[in-house]
Amino acid sequence: MQTALATNAAPAPTFKWLRSPGFDLGFIFGCASIGLLAGAITATWPALFVTVLVLDMWLLGYHHVGATFTRTAFDAESLKANRFFVIWLPFIVLATTVTIALVFGAWTLATVYFYWQWLHYTRQSYGVARIYRRRAGDDMARVDWSENAVIYVVPLWGILSRSSQAPETFLNLPIRTLAVPPEIVEIAAIAAIVVVAVWAWRQVVAWREGRMAGAYVLYMLSHIVVFATGYVLIDDVNYGWLTINVWHNAQYIVLVWMANVNRFKAPEAKRDGFMAWLSREERWPTYFLVCFGISSAFYAVMQGTLTALGLTALTVTLIAYQTLNFHHYVVDSFIWKVRKPKLQAHFGIARQG
Repeated sequence: MQTALATNAAPAPTFKWLRSPGFDLGFIFGCASIGLLAGAITATWPALFVTVLVLDMWLLGYHHVGATFTRTAFDAESLKANRFFVIWLPFIVLATTVTIALVFGAWTLATVYFYWQWLHYTRQSYGVARIYRRRAGDDMARVDWSENAVIYVVPLWGILSRSSQAPETFLNLPIRTLAVPPEIVEIAAIAAIVVVAVWAWRQVVAWREGRMAGAYVLYMLSHIVVFATGYVLIDDVNYGWLTINVWHNAQYIVLVWMANVNRFKAPEAKRDGFMAWLSREERWPTYFLVCFGISSAFYAVMQGTLTALGLTALTVTLIAYQTLNFHHYVVDSFIWKVRKPKLQAHFGIARQG
């Protein structure tokens, strides 16, 4: 009888970790947990919002933006390959940001940020999901419509729901949101529930057939929970945004570290530079301290310079910070395409042969 039960039992899921069970579980659930915790704290005790926001900015946000430059400018090879992004693009973004602010008003910068950061967070999560699918094997690398639907429809429901609330301010800045009727939000909600249900059923079928990718499923569940919580379950626009922002920032920092470590592990990698030395796996405390110190110093000097020059008006400060954010969004859209063979190698998902 025991033999019959064992024969009829569904095969255990296959867990193809990016590094190890401890690392991946920490990455998936750790990043999601601190984001959800930030949202829960601020929603329960609104007076703590500024404190949690400042901690997010200095411990994660600034470091998250700065982490991009470890991939584009911290060694000669990266700087040569990304010279346009590092040298010329900042001026183009600055000029565009100034023009938008002067022609349309400062509210446009906050509004553009409100929607662009939503797309940026969604696209990063899509990339992580694709990394986990590829890590699970070639058969999982194919496009799965139910996965793409979950990745995009759940956040779409979220941003439509938030837009329908029509908040007049976001992070104390004036914004104007799209006029979204409640009926559209209801349709989006139904669509999100349906695609999640279909995707979940497909995972059940995969589990029964012995081909379910466990790590990928765990990540997708974290994606659904974080976006639904940040945009739908938490009513306040700021507290909800903070939930997703903390998750996104922490996730990005860890991903960049992993990509840098794998990059300089490769047999063909040059190991005589500072970035190669810093990206040794055992030097992770030094890596994070150095990156944190550089990004913190940069933002502190920038803020100090603005203050010293008397450029503390809301519009000027907004232009300065949003230029950095927008530049980061543009660069990320080019340098983190998982279909690139070199990047696949840095995440350990390159196809063999």
